[in-house]
Amino acid sequence: MLIDNHNRTINYLRLAVTDRCNLRCNYCMPAEGINFAKNNKLFTIDELSKLSEILVAQGIDKIRITGGEPFVRKDLMVLLRKLAVLEGLNDISITTNATLIGPYIDELKTLGITNINVSLDAINKETFNKITRRNEYDLVHNNLIRLISEGFNVRINFIVLENQNTEDIIPILELMQHYNVSVRFLEEMPFNGGSKKFLTIKWTYKKILKHITDAFPEITELESPATSTSINYRIKGHKSTFGLIPSFSRTFCGSCNRLRISATGDIITCLYAKPSGNLREILRTNNSEEAVKERILEAVGSRAKTGFEAQEKYATVFSNSMTSIGG
Repeated sequence: MLIDNHNRTINYLRLAVTDRCNLRCNYCMPAEGINFAKNNKLFTIDELSKLSEILVAQGIDKIRITGGEPFVRKDLMVLLRKLAVLEGLNDISITTNATLIGPYIDELKTLGITNINVSLDAINKETFNKITRRNEYDLVHNNLIRLISEGFNVRINFIVLENQNTEDIIPILELMQHYNVSVRFLEEMPFNGGSKKFLTIKWTYKKILKHITDAFPEITELESPATSTSINYRIKGHKSTFGLIPSFSRTFCGSCNRLRISATGDIITCLYAKPSGNLREILRTNNSEEAVKERILEAVGSRAKTGFEAQEKYATVFSNSMTSIGG
């Protein structure tokens, strides 16, 4: 079992398989992209599989596959097939922009990998195209509806962006009210590769909630796991639920059970923290398993208590792009 220096149990790994993405969302990176890692700097599928085995042996029982866009990797399903039979791993989930997932939906269902988070920051096509700087709305919409109709546990991640997509908050709740999905509204974070700088945000989770309750006064707060990053609600008469994630306000740090490993091997104990070492080269040496375990224990044993504390120690944290740190 992994327990950090603040007595928090770490059982959830966010594992990035690539830093590449086929979209160029303006809150994530500049229009021209970033300096993506060379292939030899990325984990191979065998290395990702071995790393997962090591971490599950240390107490990780939930792995979320992230990117970049995970399905940019054409060999991703090889990894997922291995994870699906990994003893001790109880929950496999994927965060995706849903542009490339279509051909794999049937096999994902067969493997039992049905927890899918879809990044969708607008339901207005023009707004979607402006935010993503691409024209993939119809493809995303079709894949989303297919995932929902085939019984996947779908959560929609909607990052609230001032002067861009706030007019879509109420419409997306109205559109999804007949489906068994969760629409989760995230505060914007300044991990955009330096394309925009800000120290405060207008659309905090409290403002988002007020905006929703002004339109739907009858809501009920739902009970959520202690480690949940979202505060969850149901609107009266809606089959769907919605959640608020204070990713900028960082109100959930006290119960954080997450560890991130980037596609290039960086150990990230907090989005706002400097990487706590790198595993890639260690994993490529002899007797790597014990060395990897030791490095993980070192990282977990020196975590910041909160994202604010981590930020104070990492002056250049906001020059990072979300796609390079695993979402």
